[in-house]
Amino acid sequence: MNLIWPAMLVSLICVPIFVGLYIVFQRRRQKIAASYDFFTGGQIRSRQPGRRRHIPPLLFLIGFSLLLFSLARPQMTVNLPRVEGTVILVFDVSGSMAAEDVQPNRMAAAKLSATEFVQRQPSSVQIGVVAFSEGGLSVQVPTNDQAAILASINRLNPEQGTSLGYGILTALNTLAVESSETTESEDAPTPTPVPQGTNSPAIIVLISDGENTAPPDPFEAAYSAAERGVRIYSIGIGSPEGTTLSINGYNVHTQLNETVLEQISGLTGGEYYHAESGEDLKDIYANISPELVIKPEKIEATALFAGAGSLFLLLGGGLMLFWFGRLP
Repeated sequence: MNLIWPAMLVSLICVPIFVGLYIVFQRRRQKIAASYDFFTGGQIRSRQPGRRRHIPPLLFLIGFSLLLFSLARPQMTVNLPRVEGTVILVFDVSGSMAAEDVQPNRMAAAKLSATEFVQRQPSSVQIGVVAFSEGGLSVQVPTNDQAAILASINRLNPEQGTSLGYGILTALNTLAVESSETTESEDAPTPTPVPQGTNSPAIIVLISDGENTAPPDPFEAAYSAAERGVRIYSIGIGSPEGTTLSINGYNVHTQLNETVLEQISGLTGGEYYHAESGEDLKDIYANISPELVIKPEKIEATALFAGAGSLFLLLGGGLMLFWFGRLP
């Protein structure tokens, strides 16, 4: 137990003073009673309540001591459940995200649903935003300032090229998780999935059509996330049939690559979702929530001690009235 104002413990010096005064008062009362006993033949002494008379003053003393102790504003450490964690929203801002196989288009649908996801999160959840095309860029460090998060999401616009690997690695750096350099190897070891994640409060939500056109290898980036216990939830935007998109005067066919996104999520113990519409994205985000964790927190216990002190005072006063018909 900690005290916010420990200097107020000085007030407890009043307790031994009151005890001393009570002892002096009792001795004086006994002397007075003894002097009257000489004339009444001991009748006064026989009518005295005995040790019972000390119970109400004892209750008063305990209550008063608790009230004085509460002035120091004690703090207690208790285990409290709370929803907390860090979520990094990783947006694919490649040119293919302008395709309209999801209405009004892939990018607009992703931004709209992400906005609703952000607005539903408690203040204990930190949210960051990463955008990637040919490279990755952290556009918003993790924060619980919803206005800043939503502003960063609204600034996103489709660009050129797609590097899923850069998006994942940038998200890891944003999470302040040390990432190792990816190496080109055909026989890279398969990591053991971490269903709960050794870094369980931290998750990455990868929003993409799954098309990758630039290094580094997205699977090696996912392996780096798996090594650190960071789960990746992939959300596929678009349709498997795809659509034709006009980019810089060229007609480009773009379609959802679910296989890549499924494998990325599988490597990290996360899950893959396919969003065919803006409504689907809302349902998907409802299933992606930081975990309920039990964490020790310091809470002020002033009210607890003050309430207990008042209860002892009321109990002492009640017994005083019931037994003796008066208050001290």
